Amino acid sequence: MPKPVLAIVGRPNVGKSTIFNRIVGERVSIVEDIPGVTRDRIYSSADWLTHEFNIIDTGGIDMGDEPFLEQIRQQAEIAIDEADVIIFMTNGREGVTTADEQVARILYKTKKPVVLAVNKIDNPDMREMMYDFYSLGFGDPFPISGSHGLGLGDLLDEAAKHFPDTEDIDYGEGVIKFSLIGRPNVGKSSLVNAFLGDERVIVSDVAGTTRDAIDSPYTFEDQEYVIIDTAGMRKKGKVYESTEKYSVLRALRGIERSDVVLVIINGEEGIQEQDKKIAGYAHQAGKGVILVMNKWDAVIKDEKTMNEKTKEIRENFQFLDYAPILFTSATTGKRVHNLLPVINRVFDNHAMRIQSSILNEVISDAVARNPAPTDKGRRLRIYYATQVAIKPPTFVVFVNEPELMHFSYERFLENRIRDTFEFEGTPIRIITRARD
Repeated sequence: MPKPVLAIVGRPNVGKSTIFNRIVGERVSIVEDIPGVTRDRIYSSADWLTHEFNIIDTGGIDMGDEPFLEQIRQQAEIAIDEADVIIFMTNGREGVTTADEQVARILYKTKKPVVLAVNKIDNPDMREMMYDFYSLGFGDPFPISGSHGLGLGDLLDEAAKHFPDTEDIDYGEGVIKFSLIGRPNVGKSSLVNAFLGDERVIVSDVAGTTRDAIDSPYTFEDQEYVIIDTAGMRKKGKVYESTEKYSVLRALRGIERSDVVLVIINGEEGIQEQDKKIAGYAHQAGKGVILVMNKWDAVIKDEKTMNEKTKEIRENFQFLDYAPILFTSATTGKRVHNLLPVINRVFDNHAMRIQSSILNEVISDAVARNPAPTDKGRRLRIYYATQVAIKPPTFVVFVNEPELMHFSYERFLENRIRDTFEFEGTPIRIITRARD
């Protein structure tokens, strides 16, 4: 189910990143008391009570001509366009400024729900400073304090009232939904068309041609699929990015709705840092993952090139060591036919269940071969393990003291499980709990 999107916007230095970090619950955005320090949109997932949502931190909107301000303004406008609900952040200590009024004029045009937040109201005596903010025309302002975490509950309650209904289309239990994600112009739409055998998705050398995620139902050898193309990151007639730090929100929505995610890499350009960031979203979401180096026809190669590229991909995507790697050319159609069998296999692995008796035999054998190390005279003891979920396969291991489970030993157990069962293409999760 796709999550609603909440964007925090406002002029520079009003505390957007601090509030973002408070909501997300970790220090994701850089916080520095210098206007304009947040130059790119930053994305994360968050939850409030029963609501899960994606949240965007933006650089401050400013109409000046100082370095980066035009780019920051464009970034914020993109975030506004992508969001379902907008938190308009202001600074209570400074009152309503001309820049606040300029931001308000931008927000008037969005026709989207706007919740006005007045930050840096650190104690009740300061609330009289809020009254001027009614002049911005967004109803009751919400007093908050990023430094002390005050008022965020009321703010999020109000924002959540405006979240849209995000019910997903129910395609049925046996339908495999897979998405294609990657940087602009890596060939995602061309691969979709290669699957479908027609020009259903617009293909262009201009990065970001496709605007919205497009669902394409497809049947092959009696197996039903839904292909989710998340290629588009720019609006027609509006320059979304001058760099490849493009909007990933549609990719995130596509990932959330998918069983399997194909991370597409441009073989002609090679691996870039953004490729790893995009792949990280699929890994963190617990989806089945396949790494696809497309445009293989454009790569100058000899008999060693594929092995060399495979090694390079493994070195750059160490967190996806479980993901199969394929080399394709959407232009020539080469090896595109190999994708569906791998997608089927990854889908099955992602939904696999292991009997508890067999799982415990594997765990017991692993412990016998490599006993857990001691910590200050205490040794981890594993009593029992069971699978509690699929998509991704999730295992609970009951032990004497969970704090004795070092991440390296957890990794060892994961590898033994992978060696025994066919979990290619899917992350697996291990949860350690004390035996009751």
